[in-house]
Amino acid sequence: MGPHPAVAAIRLAVRRVLHDVLNDHSLNDHRAHHDPHETATAPLVLVACSGGADSMALASALAFEAPKLGVRAGGITVDHNLQAGSGTRAAEVVSRMTALGLTPAESVSVTVGRAGGPEAAARDARYAALDGAAQRHGAAAILLGHTRDDQAETVLLGLARGSGTRSLSGMAAVSGAAGRYRRPFLQLDRQTARKACMVQSLPVWDDPHNADPAYTRSRLRQEGLPALEKALGKGVVEALARTAQLSRDDADALDHWAAEAERSVRDDTGRLECAKLYALPPAVRRRVLRKAVIEVGSPAGSLFARHIEEVDRLITGWRGQGVINLPGRVEAQRQGGRLVIRQG
Repeated sequence: MGPHPAVAAIRLAVRRVLHDVLNDHSLNDHRAHHDPHETATAPLVLVACSGGADSMALASALAFEAPKLGVRAGGITVDHNLQAGSGTRAAEVVSRMTALGLTPAESVSVTVGRAGGPEAAARDARYAALDGAAQRHGAAAILLGHTRDDQAETVLLGLARGSGTRSLSGMAAVSGAAGRYRRPFLQLDRQTARKACMVQSLPVWDDPHNADPAYTRSRLRQEGLPALEKALGKGVVEALARTAQLSRDDADALDHWAAEAERSVRDDTGRLECAKLYALPPAVRRRVLRKAVIEVGSPAGSLFARHIEEVDRLITGWRGQGVINLPGRVEAQRQGGRLVIRQG
């Protein structure tokens, strides 16, 4: 008799991602080494494990699948130091990962700042720690346990911010420098991961922050999504996850179009020509403007849709406006039919 359907589902998802990692690794290895006598080392894949159901299910699936494919498997847990006893819990997660056969299995302690609010600050600290671990151990990839439910929440948060197609595209299956981060569970629901832990008797820690109404995502999880499902019927989560994929495809196409268009809207000295920008479709033009503003030094994380709309009005609603101040001490103004963007 085969494994429980939930266990089979998580293992299949991880196996597919490991095949992708192996393919990428062998391509990179082939480019780096031309000596036929040199043997390639097995790639190391790490799992980011909080001890919650999603990441414990992911850790168990990685520990099961990696040896069959000749992949080394390890795990990292990040101690955010935001709750009493967090160090003890991190040590417990390390011992659980070790028991699964993951090596290295380690805890990384971080200090969470305040920039961007508590959720964003914790996320920044976590990814910095994971990046550091990947570099330290020479990992080919880090697996993250985000599920279809997490994707649905991310789409709704993007919708609430009103920041366009890219924010509706949610989390990518592959992201980070050189495709470091992989999310095998984006097509699986949270319940499948929890069930897989239950039938394998894997201990799971439920982070109280996930139910704390002080956090926007927690409120969405506890109140927002259930209310939507009650009003619209089941299937909301799947529909939102599908929206994410469709939005990602659209955003990728528009980004590509904008990159091509950018070359055609600059004069011989490289300055942006307002008349040529005006002729572009709004979605393409705003992407060109956003990229131009970021290149001059405006931080992408601080640049919102309203900032780009103001710059866009220099093209579409020109009435002699003055300088527009943007994050990062960047200024934009219209001069002699050209859009000038510079550090103030």
